[in-house]
Amino acid sequence: MTIYFYTTTQAYSEFSNFAPFGIELDNQWWRTTEHYFQAQKFLDKAYQDKIRHAPDPKTAANLGRSRAVTIREDWEEIKDDVMRKAVLQKFQTHPKLRELLISTGNEDIVENAPGDYYWGCGADGSGKNMLGKILQEVRTQIQTARIERD
Repeated sequence: MTIYFYTTTQAYSEFSNFAPFGIELDNQWWRTTEHYFQAQKFLDKAYQDKIRHAPDPKTAANLGRSRAVTIREDWEEIKDDVMRKAVLQKFQTHPKLRELLISTGNEDIVENAPGDYYWGCGADGSGKNMLGKILQEVRTQIQTARIERD
């Protein structure tokens, strides 16, 4: 059974980067993984802080998608690793989320985002689903760490 998630009102909404689970990364607190991810697009520290202090993930996403401030030149090369780092931290920080992720067993996880063909599956299912793949990678990392610890 494939596990689909997207909005924060549906099952597995906790997997969304918009879900209200903060993380500490780079010696700072971020309200959501979306806040962190969007801020990393920029080298301008003041603009990163503006995104970090955004009142909600939608505002953080809009600030991150703005091109009023130049994004870093290497963004396309590093964005997957930035997402991996944020998602791993989220599940390491919140035990209930970790248990939810582990409870998915070995099922495929798909971000059912109709407008996103990179992070999600897109409207027709042909998208790369990179967020779903990263969630599966993080699940494997957590399962492996748990086996090694036990």
